[in-house]
Amino acid sequence: MCWKILRKTLIWIMSSTVKNILLIVPYGGVGGMERLVHNFYKHYKTQGNNLKVLKFIKLNNDLINFEEDELFLKPYDFGSMSRLERIMFYFKSPLRLRKIIKKHNVTHSIAFGDMANLFSSLTFTKEFKVGSIHALKSVELKNKTLFNKIVGIGYRTSYRHLDKLVCISKAIKEDLRKNCGYRFNNMEIIYNPHNIEDIITQSNEPITDKSELEIFEKEVVLFLGRLSLQKSPWHLVKAFSILRKSHKDVNLVLMGDGDSRVLEHLKLLIAKLDLDKKVFLIGRRSNPYKYIKSSKLLALSSHYEGTPNVIVEAIAVGTPIVSSNCTDGILELMSLTHHNESQENIVTESGVVTPNLFDGQLGIPETDEILQRERDFADAMYSILRSNIFKVKLEQNRAELLSKFNLVKVASKYMRQ
Repeated sequence: MCWKILRKTLIWIMSSTVKNILLIVPYGGVGGMERLVHNFYKHYKTQGNNLKVLKFIKLNNDLINFEEDELFLKPYDFGSMSRLERIMFYFKSPLRLRKIIKKHNVTHSIAFGDMANLFSSLTFTKEFKVGSIHALKSVELKNKTLFNKIVGIGYRTSYRHLDKLVCISKAIKEDLRKNCGYRFNNMEIIYNPHNIEDIITQSNEPITDKSELEIFEKEVVLFLGRLSLQKSPWHLVKAFSILRKSHKDVNLVLMGDGDSRVLEHLKLLIAKLDLDKKVFLIGRRSNPYKYIKSSKLLALSSHYEGTPNVIVEAIAVGTPIVSSNCTDGILELMSLTHHNESQENIVTESGVVTPNLFDGQLGIPETDEILQRERDFADAMYSILRSNIFKVKLEQNRAELLSKFNLVKVASKYMRQ
């Protein structure tokens, strides 16, 4: 007990002075988690703190970088590792992370996502240790990979060593407690922060690429994110094929990189549905906000999520959203009022939430049969494309919808004992 009191006192003293902060992230792409880390980095840096950012995997085409403050463990992705090398990476990473924490006299560490959380929880170092969960884990753990099995064990054991585990929605916290065996009292709900002014500033930059300008001359449905099993973008492509029957002058843009299996399936599906000239896979972009602003609507067809950053970003620039109800966190983001669970489309202050597309199994679908839930998704997109009322309603409620994502307040909560 005396040691716990002493430790809390030391943490308080450290928190009142300059902090040596380590941010821990798996990758340096341009996904929501990486943009979140970059926001934290810039904010804590401007406060006069000392920052280091550790990427587990650093790639040559990383769009988010941290110059002299950046550290990394591997210069190539997991797909290039043998099974043995990957296992050894899992085994050695907590030890390497421990050395980094000691070397840089880290007083506060913040881990983003399960890999970072798990390795941080196993360093047995004494800094103020924060982890964070960004997706609905009971669904993700249905995919019985070796790492997911290790993570599941961590929820019941080593996560006790985190001083705080941030859950970015109420739904995520309840899911961990009820469905994942999480047994520790260190969870706190803190919504993801966003630098709204910065998002708006970047969204006002023009699209200059000639080929992209031709795409965005027409109405655009935009998907922004990693093309992964979690995001299940095939649902969106099939829903778009339905939408095209009644709304022909519209393009679908898929922005992001991803799983090679998903990309291959999407290309085959696009060809099968004769959408080659209407669906565009344009890869990653360093400034996604100008594309969100230039789109008629943002579409998210995930099997599971936490509170997706891209939804807040769309609200910030005034672009209505269609999202599947992949977690209760979606309605937390998109609405100001409570909605009961429904098997019908739900109209909110920022767009439309459609029934959950997840059918209990993760993976590439065995057939391309059109589902009723995809028809619902197509109906939601059509309702936004045919009427400006959704954009007007979003503008009227934008400030209130964004009020809980203030970067200064959220960044302070992360550091608070």
